[in-house]
Amino acid sequence: MSTHANTTRTDTRYAPVPSIHYDLVPARRLSLETVARRTGLHPDLVARFVALGLLDAERDHAGRLVFAPSAPAVLGRIERLHAGMCLNYASIGLVLDLLDRIDRLEDALRRSGARSDLPPWT
Repeated sequence: MSTHANTTRTDTRYAPVPSIHYDLVPARRLSLETVARRTGLHPDLVARFVALGLLDAERDHAGRLVFAPSAPAVLGRIERLHAGMCLNYASIGLVLDLLDRIDRLEDALRRSGARSDLPPWT
């Protein structure tokens, strides 16, 4: 019989260290005035599009609206739908959602290698 004591090894597990990410260059944002000037729209109309949910915006530390660099292109699309197709702003929101969904589906098809230019029955 052995006189050695049974020793059990306990694994010490440490809590995971949270990863901290610092942006070296802050994301570029456009002010309300810059977006309005680039699109030729009144700043109140741009703010109304934000309130209607047609255009995404954030607030800066001072509470002012700031936009992604793609905001003028989105506003151009909104104005083309409004003027060219005589759509009201509620229906423009629906059309924009559908167009975004179509873009995502076409991207998925492209990544899968399937051809989207052929009808499915051929």
